[in-house]
Amino acid sequence: MSDATNIELPEEIQRLNRVNLKPQPPLEREGAERATIGELAREAGVTLRALRFYQSKGLLTPARDGRARVYARADRDRLAIILQGKRLGFTLCEIRGMLAARARGCDKSLPINRKTCVEQIKLLERQRRDIELALSELRAIYTGMFKAILSVQRAASDQP
Repeated sequence: MSDATNIELPEEIQRLNRVNLKPQPPLEREGAERATIGELAREAGVTLRALRFYQSKGLLTPARDGRARVYARADRDRLAIILQGKRLGFTLCEIRGMLAARARGCDKSLPINRKTCVEQIKLLERQRRDIELALSELRAIYTGMFKAILSVQRAASDQP
């Protein structure tokens, strides 16, 4: 391609323009009421360290079988709320409140009120605008680098 305005961007740049969001799998196995830390970590797609962290913060309270942590159905349900809250941008303090509401009998899928939901939507929209701006700026920088490399390569190839 001879015209600098018609540069075909590499696959790397094209990949940056695509978003790949995968839905989260449910946290359950058929017939399994109890799970080890490793089993729960695999099911949830988190690390052992993350589960230990949530336990250290009092968000999960697994039973013990000797030295092994044993997670019950209630722990799985709590972890599902933790991960959903985290995915939606809530703080651990806010997630702790959601878990407390669930323990008090709130049966909503995510125990938050309408005001909190709207506030979180607005926060995430602001963050998305900031991220889109940063991505646009980085893409422009990268494209400039790519064009500069092409320019140097063309100049080198034009010389005898």
